[in-house]
Parts: sequence; C-alpha cells; structure tokens
Amino acid sequence: MIPAGFDYHAPRSVADAVQLLGSLGPDAKLLAGGHSLLPMMKLRFATPGALIDLGRIPDLKGIRQAGDEIRIGAMTTEHELLDSSLIADKLPLLAEGAAQIADPQVRYRGTIGGDICHGDPANDHPALMLALDASFVLTGPKGERVVKADGYFVGLYETRAAPDEILTQIRIPVPAAGTGWSYTKLKRKTGDFATAAAAVLLQMKGSTVARVSIALTNAGPTPLKCNQAEGYLAGKPLDDASLAEAVRLVTAACSPGVCLRGDADYKTAMAGEMARRALLSARSRAKA
Repeated sequence: MIPAGFDYHAPRSVADAVQLLGSLGPDAKLLAGGHSLLPMMKLRFATPGALIDLGRIPDLKGIRQAGDEIRIGAMTTEHELLDSSLIADKLPLLAEGAAQIADPQVRYRGTIGGDICHGDPANDHPALMLALDASFVLTGPKGERVVKADGYFVGLYETRAAPDEILTQIRIPVPAAGTGWSYTKLKRKTGDFATAAAAVLLQMKGSTVARVSIALTNAGPTPLKCNQAEGYLAGKPLDDASLAEAVRLVTAACSPGVCLRGDADYKTAMAGEMARRALLSARSRAKA
C-alpha cells in the first residue's frame, strides 16, 4: 500500500508547529508516533496534503516533577515512560498501563500524546488519564489553555482540542502516599487492543474506602469515568457485597460497540470483571 503524495514539515519549536498548522489549514495533519495515521494513509482512508512531524521539537519531550504534579511532554514515548524512575515511583498506575500497550517495537515509537489525541476509546491512555485526574496543556495561536481529562473526550475520535491546537504537555497530580493502583486489561493476544480494561486508584482509611477513581477502556464511545460506582464505594468496606454493587454500577455505565472482540453484552460483562479485579488488586497495594 502506498499513500497519496503529501508535503512534509519538521518544525523545531512549538511556535513553528502552531504557525504551520494554522497556515496549512485543515488539509494538514500532526504526526506523533504515526501508528494510527500512517496505516490510514497507506490504505488511503486518510489523504492529508501535509504532515507536520512533531518529533524534532525538544520541548515536547521529557518527564519532570513540578510541585505536586508530574509533567510529561506529549511526545514522550511509551518506552520512556517505562524507563522513568520518577514515573515508577510517583505514578505506578501509568507505568503499569504503559507496559500493556502493544509490544516493545510500538512502545519505542508510540507517544503518550498521540495515544491521547487520537480519541480512540480502545486506546489505553485515555482511561488512565481519567483515573489519574490528569490535565492537558493545549497550545494554539492564542497561547496555552489547560483542559481536564474528565470532559476532554467528547465522542469517538473526538476531543476538545481545537483544529489549530497541539497537545504539548500532560500534567498529573501525584497520588497521596499509600494509594493503591491497578490497570487490569483483557486482550486476545499480545499487541491487541483491550476487549475491556479498568484503571483504578484507591485510598483506604482503615478498612473502608476513603477515595477511589475508576475508569474504563473500550466500554463506550469514549473512555468512561465511573462516578456512580466511585460515590457508592466511598466510606464502605471493600467486601463481597460492596464489590458486587460497584460492579453493577460499572456495567450500568457501559455502552460498548460491537466488534471482533465481542458483542456488547460480553464486553460489558468483561468491563465489570476487569473493574472487580482492578479494585481487588489496588486494595492489595493500598496502605491505610
């Protein structure tokens, strides 16, 4: 398969990339890792007239702590997330999720920002970002704005980023000490998208849940934040009865599409099961 012809641009700064995006208009596409865009171009499902490669902009790379936040450049690769001692120490949920994305070859090229901006509910980072209460820095011709992950994903392949904006940074608050975590994923084989997956952060106070965050992958047209299940569990022990009700509330929130990975009923049931397993795993790691 050979893509249609296109112009190639490799800006060296965010400002230059924003200027190019504005001047080239809707016929231009941003290139991050390329794992979604390039196959579409080879099949000629996408025929952009220009590509703006973000890979040579140093300000879009890197992982650092700023106060109580971890700040990650949007062009940071999955491999770099996994290689980061700061991520392993402060955001183990993100490390556990990144380790389950595709395979090593993909993780060396695929970027966290590309995964988020694609807006695919089957991608892993969107649900991880919801569970982690992340925010996204979007840069455009009018400057920067910060958008919460909760509300950023508005539909299938749709986000709140404007056509002339670039995701430049991800900001994630450092969870409280003792927080448990888990990203539990069902997939058919290594490298596959999730049939269903659940991301959980859990804080305990003695034997009861102090705070919990639950988000689902591939359980609806967008990644899902399970607010009702979270509210129900707060202040309760994590026992068989509360787990069963939480799973019921999780599955009630699901509206997955039908695909080769299963019909809607199966994927809904698996989303509930992944949430149950993730809650138990996070409880085993939490310190009251």
